[in-house]
Amino acid sequence: MLYAQDDDKLVFRFDDHLLWVQPWGENALRVRATKLASMPTEHWALNSQPESDAVVIEALDNKDASISNGKILATVSQRGKLTIYNSKGTALLEEELRPILGGDFHLTTRFESLDPKEKIFGMGQYQQPYLNLKGSDLELAHRNSQASVPFAVSSRGYGFLWNNPGIGRAVFGTNVMSFEAFSTRSLDYWVVSGDTPAEIEEAYAKVTGYVPMMPEYGLGFWQCKLRYWNQGQLLNVAREYHIRGVPLDLIVVDFFHWKHQGEWSFDPEFWPDPDAMIKELKELKVELMVSVWPTVENASENYPEMLERGLLIRHDRGLRVAMQCDGDITHFDATNSEAREFVWSKVKKHYYDLGIKTFWLDEAEPEYSIYDFDIYRYHAGSNLQIGNIYPKEYARGFYEGMTKEGQTNIVNLLRCAWAGSQKYGALVWSGDIASSWSSFRNQLSAGLNMGLAGIPWWTTDIGGFHGGNPDDSAFRELFTRWFQWGAFCPVMRLHGDREPKPEGQPTASGADNEIWSYGEEVYEICKKFIGVREELRDYTRGLMKEAHEKGTPVMRTLFYVFPEDKRAWDVETEYMFGSRYLVAPVLEPGQRKRSVYLPAGAFWTLWGKTNAQKDNIPKIFDGGQSVEVDCPIHTMPVFFRLNP
Repeated sequence: MLYAQDDDKLVFRFDDHLLWVQPWGENALRVRATKLASMPTEHWALNSQPESDAVVIEALDNKDASISNGKILATVSQRGKLTIYNSKGTALLEEELRPILGGDFHLTTRFESLDPKEKIFGMGQYQQPYLNLKGSDLELAHRNSQASVPFAVSSRGYGFLWNNPGIGRAVFGTNVMSFEAFSTRSLDYWVVSGDTPAEIEEAYAKVTGYVPMMPEYGLGFWQCKLRYWNQGQLLNVAREYHIRGVPLDLIVVDFFHWKHQGEWSFDPEFWPDPDAMIKELKELKVELMVSVWPTVENASENYPEMLERGLLIRHDRGLRVAMQCDGDITHFDATNSEAREFVWSKVKKHYYDLGIKTFWLDEAEPEYSIYDFDIYRYHAGSNLQIGNIYPKEYARGFYEGMTKEGQTNIVNLLRCAWAGSQKYGALVWSGDIASSWSSFRNQLSAGLNMGLAGIPWWTTDIGGFHGGNPDDSAFRELFTRWFQWGAFCPVMRLHGDREPKPEGQPTASGADNEIWSYGEEVYEICKKFIGVREELRDYTRGLMKEAHEKGTPVMRTLFYVFPEDKRAWDVETEYMFGSRYLVAPVLEPGQRKRSVYLPAGAFWTLWGKTNAQKDNIPKIFDGGQSVEVDCPIHTMPVFFRLNP
């Protein structure tokens, strides 16, 4: 048993157990432990160690030792038990590392829960309606519409990053909170103490990175569908928005615009003149986004070279087929810098050099046809051990390539993220979700928890992805409510695979999905809320500046803005768009009234642009109460905070 001080870190060693506790940013500690001969050096989600002031290490005499950094204190007993104290309580940590025969370790870390009423938020995006994750059992793995971003914010005044990109499990039980990695070389987590959720979130952003500044075309309305399958079809839609005088910031060329997956170029049969297309869109002041997949089929002209150079993911057993989607395909290895540079070189030649400056990085999990995570192996290690880092490295490859070309204010749309993805310009959307009311409800929790997990840029397919007939009155109601809410998301983006599938078009082409596809009444409502988004442009730009400079979520839970209001910690169907607007989406069919809780410590009024005010005289509401408001189909309850 031995304590030591190595520069600013407290070191404990006994037999094969090595423990490091060291400051990592303000009021924060990084804890690492291993049974290997030396500590692994990867930082994973964390930036290089920032300077910390007033670090105190005490009692290095083979008795209990402690290390403090501002508002956080950790003690290590003679038996190696670690206890962390924060400003509101104590968490007890016990580590367990179990050797894997022929490999490394299966790791489980447990914290005793000292407060059964504790609330946990964050952790990324899961398709469930729960904002408070206490009682949840979460898979630490990526899937289509599931993004594991393992940073949690506690009502007890701390933030916790599970700094391990391996496949695993997190359980937020009443008596125990545990994190598990199925294969790893070390324990690695970061914990911060803070008096408010904002203080915790800003400290986390300092050590993992900030989003770039959102470009101007990220502040308006984006049009997308599955899919515009040729150049003329896409241009006609952009022209129609222009003719109708409806503001449009961006339009998307979706998947299978290529000849083969893994060639990253336009199929000239359907996209004969990309230069002319991009030029016309620029004249219309519409940005073009192009879908990129990480998949490579063996028919691709790049497959032989990528295989020979080791730029594809490996398969430890079975055929080299990770996914079946219009062919047998595997993925490029985003954890390999050489593979990232190769893919970017193709994208640059066929898209970027034509003037396309923003990309839809789809399939970013990556998606497998069979989710046996232990099959796949990457350049950086086995998928089981490091696989969750894939979407971050995917975003990184494009970010670094675009930065090298001198571009700033980079934003790329991804279907997945891990901790730290935000610094590579990742705008995450919630995947191929159902077009249903229950799915709509899930997206609200997903977006709010993604913001608390450190991903300020988030969006969703307005109307859902799978299904929905624009001629169906029931779906029109769902679509309308989703569209209204979309105006108050970080990015307002319409997408979906609508029914019925059109005849005479290639496969994977859905029905029309433009705002005029849903009838005149819905069209007028959509125009109104695109107008709302335009009116908010200056305000939204300010929110993006906050995210860029401080890591602040754009969508904020009520307790984030009003932490002293105890009731605000229980509200899960409202949120703040920045600090001024309280948004209460209509989440049920047929609902024409809803109750809205107005947090204490503020005065409120219904915002006139989305809600009709009687006699144009605004009514002032005191905070700290619930009010019932009308929500006819043409509007959605939004309150304006009078004293921010």
